[in-house]
Amino acid sequence: MNTPPSPPGVERTGGPSVRIGALVPLTRPGWTEAGRHLLAGLELAVREVNDAGGTAGRPLELVVRDTAADPRKAAAAVDELAGSGVAALVGEYHSVVARAAASRADALGLPFLCSSAVIDALTEQPTEWVARLAPAQSHGWQIYADFLLGAGHSRIAVAAAPSVYWSSGTRILRDCLAPRGGTVIELDMRALSPTAVCDQVAAHRATALLLLVGHPEPAVSVVRSVRRDPRLAGIMIGAPAGQPEFAEWADSLGEDGAAIPFLRYLPERLGPLGARVGAALAERLAEAPSFVAFEGYDSVVVLAEMLRSHGADRACTAESWRRIAVEGTRGEIRFSRTPGISVRQWAWPPVQVVDRDPAEPGRFRVLHAG
Repeated sequence: MNTPPSPPGVERTGGPSVRIGALVPLTRPGWTEAGRHLLAGLELAVREVNDAGGTAGRPLELVVRDTAADPRKAAAAVDELAGSGVAALVGEYHSVVARAAASRADALGLPFLCSSAVIDALTEQPTEWVARLAPAQSHGWQIYADFLLGAGHSRIAVAAAPSVYWSSGTRILRDCLAPRGGTVIELDMRALSPTAVCDQVAAHRATALLLLVGHPEPAVSVVRSVRRDPRLAGIMIGAPAGQPEFAEWADSLGEDGAAIPFLRYLPERLGPLGARVGAALAERLAEAPSFVAFEGYDSVVVLAEMLRSHGADRACTAESWRRIAVEGTRGEIRFSRTPGISVRQWAWPPVQVVDRDPAEPGRFRVLHAG
């Protein structure tokens, strides 16, 4: 799918548009609500850039491709977009999909600013073609591990689905918790029903259960089973990947979905730019914007500034990651080389551990900040 070829503001600009390819999960099995928020942020920023005169007098045009959480579909979209002459790529939410897109963009010499995916190894080798806004998984999940220990949880069960992303998360948690006396008990969701998960959590005397699984299923069914099991009345359910951030979670689970801590990438208070953009996103989405919407907006702001400063040449764009400094909705964005990360990284966006307030599930409580 494509956004309209003449976005608002184009009448104030001259010359052909600068095309940016956008990778977004818009259909199942992709997390479509995350995709909708990501696209809303991308589109709002494109509109505002064009209203302000575009990039060096040329309008931006967003060329959107649905990845549907499929790495092969994403790689094919990168090939197609590269061949069509886009100046750069932006977007993607799912880590495994973003990794496939990043590897292909690196091979083709196409700049890619990854908006939301967090897996550390976006590419196998260090590259100048790829940069990332979202914090690396090892950074955010270490903050989550600190929160768990601070809350008194040292026996942690993880209900994990088979995935490079979930396996990476389990390893990060174990590496962070074990030196400080914590234990991670891995439960293989390929072999366990939600009821069996409850049995295992009770048998291992875990005090916390983390959902390292997809949404809505099996996450919703596991939460319901745990909430209704009297043996687990005092257990904390956690979802570090951020499933409770979106309204769909609250709609599916109601009160059962509250008090489930997760990671999100927002400051405790937004500055003037963030507040203005947040209001515009809320109007566009007809609901409160998630951190993913802000990531989409910031991604276009970064690329627009790079295109203004260095033109639409792909090599110049990739070379300029290290020189860019842009005020985003959540602080100043700069990219650097970070140990263990193969791409240019914003180190770091703000990271919070939050949950939905049991007394008012539509309200978020900040439990820990890193």
